[in-house]
Amino acid sequence: MLQNISDIASEYVVIKALENGVTIIGLTRGKDTKFHHSEKLDKGEVMIAQFTEHTSAIKIRGRVEVLTKHGRLRTDE
Repeated sequence: MLQNISDIASEYVVIKALENGVTIIGLTRGKDTKFHHSEKLDKGEVMIAQFTEHTSAIKIRGRVEVLTKHGRLRTDE
């Protein structure tokens, strides 16, 4: 379990697009969750994302492989 902001800031995820046009959206923390950033990836492109004091969640649209310290996930499995 995350204890403080330094624990949160050390959380990274690696997102690899398995198709063109993958959308990655960062969502804010706080009382109201809002979109604050988005990126588009094409097949084979990789993005390394970090959870921060401002980013509480990441929404992904499209076929991807996600790697975290907790394991590997593919959206097509």
